[in-house]
Amino acid sequence: MFLGATLAAFGGAGAARGQQPHHGLPIPQEQMAPLRGQGPVTLTPAQYAQRAVDSPAPAGPPGRWVSRAPLPIPRTEMAWAAAWNNRLHVIGGYAEGRVDNSYHHVYDPETDRWSEAARLPLGANHVAVVAHEGRIYAFGGFTNQNRAAHDQAFAYDVAADRWERLRPMPRPRGAGALAVVDGRIHHIGGASNPEAERASVGWHEVYDPRTDSYETRKALPGARDHAGVAVHEGRIHIVGGRFNTFEYNTPLHHVYLPDRDTWEARAPMPTPRSGHGLVLYRGRLFAMGGETGRFENRTLTGQVHGQMESYDPASDSWLHHAPMPTPRHGMGAVVLGDWIHVAGGGPVVGGAIKTSVHEAFSLG
Repeated sequence: MFLGATLAAFGGAGAARGQQPHHGLPIPQEQMAPLRGQGPVTLTPAQYAQRAVDSPAPAGPPGRWVSRAPLPIPRTEMAWAAAWNNRLHVIGGYAEGRVDNSYHHVYDPETDRWSEAARLPLGANHVAVVAHEGRIYAFGGFTNQNRAAHDQAFAYDVAADRWERLRPMPRPRGAGALAVVDGRIHHIGGASNPEAERASVGWHEVYDPRTDSYETRKALPGARDHAGVAVHEGRIHIVGGRFNTFEYNTPLHHVYLPDRDTWEARAPMPTPRSGHGLVLYRGRLFAMGGETGRFENRTLTGQVHGQMESYDPASDSWLHHAPMPTPRHGMGAVVLGDWIHVAGGGPVVGGAIKTSVHEAFSLG
């Protein structure tokens, strides 16, 4: 059981041994793997120093984090995860030296165990997923490293452990956001082709599972990808993300009103970031993790975010809570019962290292 203050104190102890101070505990070697080549992996002091946990938002109830069973293998850049029948589904991403992996792992919180389910028919990273009426929908993704978007869509029947192909999307994209409102699946934002000019899009297309068809809705203001998405009282919130690259993150927060087919601005997220998780928990939107990249002397560095910030739709305001024990980006985040589960992800800026770390948060 970990509290943010305790973990910060541990970082100070590391500094006393001559290392750069950092938040949280070191990651066990067996819970990390490189994108390419063989492990083990040991993070350097400079990589641990990428962790950022300070938030400008007012303090809310701290809550608490606990460790849960790690993923069977280190994974990252799944981008999102889905929950159905109190199970966490983590699909696609970087794993075992591939950026187009098709793994599909399922977590049961009652037994604290993972199992493997039928694999995604087309391996990809940054796949948009959402659960609806006993099925997990998977739209788009990249078949190269955060590049080369495809237009395929699939649905997984949870009871039958089987995937089926849906009508292809009107346009290829990856790192988009999926949300279900009134039985229809909204696919918003993301990034598309050509591969060499990968750029964010504001596209907003709606898929109807009953007719296997698409229609176009009003585009997202401020085209972006790697954004967070959550639904509250029939309205879709798109929070944060990036303009083409993590060097240009944004705190933008827009809400879509389906009955009016329009977008409205809301209070921006206190910490600009992309590749973060966003979930609806106890009537509030909770954002955790993410990354901000930059190049210094041609060397990639930046911040791996551990901030946990929550938004109250009633007051249009944000608070901060105990930060993640292990800051990460490109992970899967869902709510199971009274816990927010955050599994996998990258512990350093970029996709060079994957983790199997799995932690859960509750306000208690």
